[in-house]
Amino acid sequence: MKHKLSFCTINMLSDAVAEVIVNSGLEISLEMVEELDAFFTEKYSKPFGVLINKVNHYHYAFEAKLSIGSHEYLKAIAVVNYNEKSKKVTDDIASVRKMDGWNLQSFSGLELGWQQAHDWLKKELSAFGG
Repeated sequence: MKHKLSFCTINMLSDAVAEVIVNSGLEISLEMVEELDAFFTEKYSKPFGVLINKVNHYHYAFEAKLSIGSHEYLKAIAVVNYNEKSKKVTDDIASVRKMDGWNLQSFSGLELGWQQAHDWLKKELSAFGG
């Protein structure tokens, strides 16, 4: 099932995994992060994972970097990157949020990374019954 937010599309891959595809050319703002968190709060009352499919180019405002991925039931984040610049942005955000102890894994979209990311999320969520 697909859901459209003001800045992204969310594909519900299962009852515990959501794929997020951000629209191209945006700067992710704190308000966008809050919109995403509100969506997750509406849809999830148990552990879930997010597959961030970075097929489009976009970047983050500093405030967004500090608050993204903070939902209480978010237990695993898989990021599919399609180039080195995208991977660097993922690594930079993970570094900024290192103290939060994210369960985050990066995958290469050029090497069947989407399927690897989805499989990894299912495995990580199995510990929570997901």
